[in-house]
Amino acid sequence: MQTIRPRKQPERRCIGCGEHFPKKELIRIVRRPTGEIVLDLTGKVSGRGAYVCPRLACLRHARKARRAENALECVIPEEVYDQMEAELDRED
Repeated sequence: MQTIRPRKQPERRCIGCGEHFPKKELIRIVRRPTGEIVLDLTGKVSGRGAYVCPRLACLRHARKARRAENALECVIPEEVYDQMEAELDRED
């Protein structure tokens, strides 16, 4: 008799703190094909992505160390970081 195994939950690493979390617990920062940088709260926006904890401190650490820029292979304007911080602050 065959037993059913539970599905493995994909994990991703936060670019701020470096800890691994289930993918659904993290927020995705996406560089869309048009070059626009957006926060993807649904996980379905197409483009190159990087993951960050839903904590404001992690986003600030990733901003300071320029980890999002390295992961997305582009320069992110300060205004975009400010918008992302405001969005995360609203989520808390």
